[in-house]
Amino acid sequence: MQVYLVQHGQAQPKDIDPSRSLTERGRRETERVAALAAQMNLDLRQIRHSGKTRAEGTAAILGAALSPAEGVTAAPGLAPLDDVRPVAEGLAGDVMLVGHMPFMARLAGLLLTGDPGRAVIKFRNSGIVCLAREDGRWQAAWILTPEMAGA
Repeated sequence: MQVYLVQHGQAQPKDIDPSRSLTERGRRETERVAALAAQMNLDLRQIRHSGKTRAEGTAAILGAALSPAEGVTAAPGLAPLDDVRPVAEGLAGDVMLVGHMPFMARLAGLLLTGDPGRAVIKFRNSGIVCLAREDGRWQAAWILTPEMAGA
């Protein structure tokens, strides 16, 4: 099983756009990462996002490129300060989670070390972190950043 963790693309500052939609750079970087990820033939069951505008926009771009079997959907429990344990316990099948910091860092810490307070991955807006579960243990499999995608 694999899980793909994505920190949403760069978003507008709250004072400029209260809903915090993606900036032009955020869209461009996400599109380039999505195009490269599509070439990797990821077999995704579903893309889930927090429901916040910046995560929803990022997930939509990734969904258009990756065509997950069960589509793109908002899911509870992916907000920035939500407890990561329920999400970790509910992981099944190859899914992509699009959310926020510090949630993504805490989820990676929990899966990889058992400690959500331990920072083990440096996330980047629009980047994808692939964690793979083998023999009951999670391992970091690969990371794709916008810079790697030519953004």
